[in-house]
Amino acid sequence: MSDDARESAVLRQLLRGNIPDFLRRLTPVILSGSLADGRFASVTVCVSPDYLAIGSDENFLLVPVRLQTALTIARRFRFALPTRKIVDAVYAQAAVHLQPQPLPASKTMRTTAYYWEHSELVREQRLALPEPLGMLTAGDKKDLVLTNRLWSNLARVAIYGWHRPDGTPIQPLSTAHGARYADYSHGIRLVSATAYVDGEALPLLTLLQDPQVAALFSDEGVIRRAAYLVNILGSRSAGALETAALSVR
Repeated sequence: MSDDARESAVLRQLLRGNIPDFLRRLTPVILSGSLADGRFASVTVCVSPDYLAIGSDENFLLVPVRLQTALTIARRFRFALPTRKIVDAVYAQAAVHLQPQPLPASKTMRTTAYYWEHSELVREQRLALPEPLGMLTAGDKKDLVLTNRLWSNLARVAIYGWHRPDGTPIQPLSTAHGARYADYSHGIRLVSATAYVDGEALPLLTLLQDPQVAALFSDEGVIRRAAYLVNILGSRSAGALETAALSVR
């Protein structure tokens, strides 16, 4: 398959629900700290226990996808992408830490063969551990993330993570690649569109825009017009990207 054909095929499978059962049970991740007014608060986000995959528990393929595909899936199933702070919290609270397994960099990084090879390496490493599938797992991929940097790079994708055992990420926050770029090292960690602030259920994207609480979810503080940013990034229209860029300058 061409890259475009593969992307369409993966999207069709995901939209049809061809997702391993172990990914269907979300895991709570707790973040805490001071609100803008000085009050202490605890917030909870619910995340997929591992990166997006197609197939079954017995035979699954971790699927790197383009940003627009990731946002299409997130919108359909009422999820969002994480921030850098959420990615760090997931790694810190994960029950299973996998050793990153980078493959040699080359033009083949974006091929189906590379996707399959790396997924099999991760799957073998994961199944060799005693913890059952469905436990919160990290260290196997980089994340696609939300960041204010995307306002200056609306035709790009933001990636971050792939933590080493000492907790440091291989990939610092980067918007170097175009939005259509994906390679074997990318993963999609879905975060529920509903978060909980001191037990109260609230929309995550609204919280990311709220100066009072945004710092609990994002080390950048407020993600400016987060809901609008997500809508624009999920759009196919180049004109929409240009209009959005002008609207925030």
